[in-house]
Amino acid sequence: MRVSVRRLALYPLFAAQRSGALQSPFLHQISPRSRTLFSETGVWEKDYRTETRRKVEEWWHPRIMAQWRKDAVGEKKFYVLSMFPYPSGRLHMGHVRVYTISDTIGHFQKMRGHQVLNPMGWDAFGLPAENAAIERGLDPEDWTKSNIQSMREQLDTLGLCFNWDREVTTCLPDYYRWTQYLFIKLFEAGLAYQKEAVVNWDPVDQTVLADEQVDENGHSWRSGALVEQKLLTQWFIKTTNYAKGFIRRFVTLIKKIISSAVGCRSGSAAVNGKETGETLLAYSSSPETVYGAAYLAILPSHRLLHGSSSVRSALQEAFQPGRDSLTDVTAHNLFTGREVPLVISHKETFDDYLDTVVGVPDCNEEDLSVARALNLSWTSVLKTHEDGTQTLINSEEFSGLTREQAFNSITQKAKEQKVGGYLTSSKLRDWLISRQRYWGTPIPVVHCGSCGPVAVPEEELPVTLPKLPSITGKGASPLEAAHDWVNCKCPRCKGPARRETDTMDTFVDSAWYYFRYTDPHNAYRPFERHLADHWLPVDVYIGGKEHAVMHLYYARFLCHFCKDQGLVAHREPFRKLLVQGLIKGQTFKLAGSGQYLKREEINFTGTCCVHGGRVEVTWEKMSKSKHNGLDPQDVVQQYGVDTVRLYILYAAPPEQDILWNAKTDALAGVLRWQSRLWQLVTKLRAARQLGDVPNPRLLKKKELAEAKKIWENKNYAIQEVTTHFTEDFLFNAAISRLMGLTNTLSSATVRLLQHSVEFEEALAALVMMTAPMAPHLASELWAGCPILQHEGDVLQQSWPTVDPEYLEVPDFVELSVLINNKSCGMVTVPVQVSKDTSRVQQLVLESPVGQKFLSERSIKRAILSPRTALINFLVDE
Repeated sequence: MRVSVRRLALYPLFAAQRSGALQSPFLHQISPRSRTLFSETGVWEKDYRTETRRKVEEWWHPRIMAQWRKDAVGEKKFYVLSMFPYPSGRLHMGHVRVYTISDTIGHFQKMRGHQVLNPMGWDAFGLPAENAAIERGLDPEDWTKSNIQSMREQLDTLGLCFNWDREVTTCLPDYYRWTQYLFIKLFEAGLAYQKEAVVNWDPVDQTVLADEQVDENGHSWRSGALVEQKLLTQWFIKTTNYAKGFIRRFVTLIKKIISSAVGCRSGSAAVNGKETGETLLAYSSSPETVYGAAYLAILPSHRLLHGSSSVRSALQEAFQPGRDSLTDVTAHNLFTGREVPLVISHKETFDDYLDTVVGVPDCNEEDLSVARALNLSWTSVLKTHEDGTQTLINSEEFSGLTREQAFNSITQKAKEQKVGGYLTSSKLRDWLISRQRYWGTPIPVVHCGSCGPVAVPEEELPVTLPKLPSITGKGASPLEAAHDWVNCKCPRCKGPARRETDTMDTFVDSAWYYFRYTDPHNAYRPFERHLADHWLPVDVYIGGKEHAVMHLYYARFLCHFCKDQGLVAHREPFRKLLVQGLIKGQTFKLAGSGQYLKREEINFTGTCCVHGGRVEVTWEKMSKSKHNGLDPQDVVQQYGVDTVRLYILYAAPPEQDILWNAKTDALAGVLRWQSRLWQLVTKLRAARQLGDVPNPRLLKKKELAEAKKIWENKNYAIQEVTTHFTEDFLFNAAISRLMGLTNTLSSATVRLLQHSVEFEEALAALVMMTAPMAPHLASELWAGCPILQHEGDVLQQSWPTVDPEYLEVPDFVELSVLINNKSCGMVTVPVQVSKDTSRVQQLVLESPVGQKFLSERSIKRAILSPRTALINFLVDE
């Protein structure tokens, strides 16, 4: 391994066999021209004051951005991706957090020699932009583009280094052309289809909502209106066809959606109580027991009770709210040939998403209870043996098989007979993508009276949104008003036809954007396979908890589909997921009414109150309506870019929420640390101006021992910080480790500053490891440090690595022995037991040191340090 500060051709100063005045190539006096922002005057500010910080950041901001734009040629790629934002027009602190993390990782990986992709774009379609434009009397496109320009400028002021040459915007035709292309591929594969369904309807925003857009109280996440159930013909994508692959390997958060209890959703039941011929898709968590079905259950919200079904009246007549209702309608199982009665369940939901399930009393206590209560008959299909295993009985050719064998055989046969057998989860249903709004990707389908739904030919893409004189957001889809656009010819028979007026859910746009970043300007296909294969999978994907679950499910579905279409080599799009918590602000609201108050409205003397009313103080997600938000630009203006970055990284691990409080120790800690880093370089500059030629041979024994400690601390810090940057992303722990190294260097004597190679190497490593997190400060420290005369700024250096000799594990280790925190000697112990407290305690007690100081004393506790070679005995005085 090597030290990236130009590897020194020497061993540590504590090596006894060392001879001659070996010196670091960095050891010299200050050069006449320091490459700092103060090079015009040659003056180095003594302290890192607010004005100094402002000058440093202004100087280095354009230079760091320019450095990033230079493509680094590396043997390996690294794709760091942060979830792209909706262009609301203003950044919030959540944006600052996620992009600070991606920027830090990007700089780190570039210093490691990787070719880094850290792209940015805009999730630019959607209901919020349409509503905002309606309120202001603007075109949604103009509103959205204006917001994008504003947010780009804000991102730039934060010094974030993105690959802006790869920017994508989902509302531009050159992007949604390929969203439409992928939809057509899904349609041709039989995975995009229309059906009548009971959907969540927002009566205020006049559109369908996905389940995840309805809160736990049944209200719309955007308008706040109580969501209604409505029967509509909608477009779906058959995501459930890929559920088996998802269950085999899924991202942690997706566990909340995908059940590990795999079942079978199939077309195995047909309502024929009155010879209707209508087909139902029914789910069973135990499809191997299909011959033991006692009934088929549907929810009260099922389309058969609300639509134009011929059995609607019979079902409604039998329905009794609040209880399981046996109907006169029967269902014919196409797989077994048997008939079972149709039951309307008393439940409002089946495991969150299902609307039709098979009741099998043999394997479910609840199903057994329902069957007995309704006096239904059924066939027993399971036999339990003495060893606890179960085999099938009364199941025709499957009798005698174990449940696992029967599961595979029955589902396979159902597939072959085209009567079901598709594996899915009780937590999933197909993806409803229709939205009855204007500002979205048009669905590229025309409806023909003769041909039915027909996909728009690929050569006619994109189907662009028509310009509308006004958008009200009320009634039918706004696109219905564009008569010249709606009325068209059928691509197949050339007869009269009508365009689909629903637009796509914005989740469709974001389900594939990580592909487009790899080839953003391609006018002939969504992306070239060799470019996508080079960059994918994404090495680290970063985003907020509140957006992660369903988006990840859809993104993974599209990747699986693209793999099966031969568009990419990878089935899984993301290698690691880094889910960040919220940044919360302190909120004040009146007890009882819940009215949010501004801080200045509250009397903080004594009991927290306002106008005599009691105030509840909580921490909540920042928002203007709660009067607890922060404008990132105001925060940066007050504290500086690097301070805000360090605070965000230091205040909590990424997955935890941050309670933003400028009075906390975290903010004071990072402010103090920056000043101490500045002081280290200031002290070194002063020491090297004393006139002596640096000479390591002048160091005495005690100073050599101190140099050894610095060397060990440096290597330990490199080891720990690199691990945090690559494995667990605990940036707060990395900063703590660097603070520890700073403390070690701050306590060094003047003679060490003048003559120690170890101090130089440790300081260089410290500045380099700080650079990805605080790039402006680290750049100035690097340029102003008199020992670092070499090519390039700090972010252009190679990441420091551990010295090989540090990795050579000795057979024995010297352990400091403390009694009640006071040193009393050293003991040599075998390295293999040096982390075992009980073994170390035994060896110390057997040693001369232990015999002398501990033999006659009562030991209350022995504390073995996990990081340094030290054991502390707490004894009675």
